[in-house]
Amino acid sequence: MARSVWKGPFVEESLIKKVEKEKNNPKRKPIKTWSRKSTILPDFVGISFLIYNGKKFIPITISEDMVGHKFGEFAPTRQFFGHTPADKKAKETTESAAKK
Repeated sequence: MARSVWKGPFVEESLIKKVEKEKNNPKRKPIKTWSRKSTILPDFVGISFLIYNGKKFIPITISEDMVGHKFGEFAPTRQFFGHTPADKKAKETTESAAKK
């Protein structure tokens, strides 16, 4: 369910402070954040973030297309390793049977 319009987007206060501090700094370095639930605001465009996915920090530079989305959408927490070898073997046998 979406957040009500009158409340506005949720952004961690500490994150807003870090962004304001970084905007004035000519030598920018990425901002580390653990707040995956925070919404990306237009003020964040062009700033680099390191978003924690539970294991490591994923580097992301914010573009205009990302505004309105959550930070967590750009740092996946799960990694797909493919299907099991048994499934691949079963697929090969059905394909070879279909060719005959």
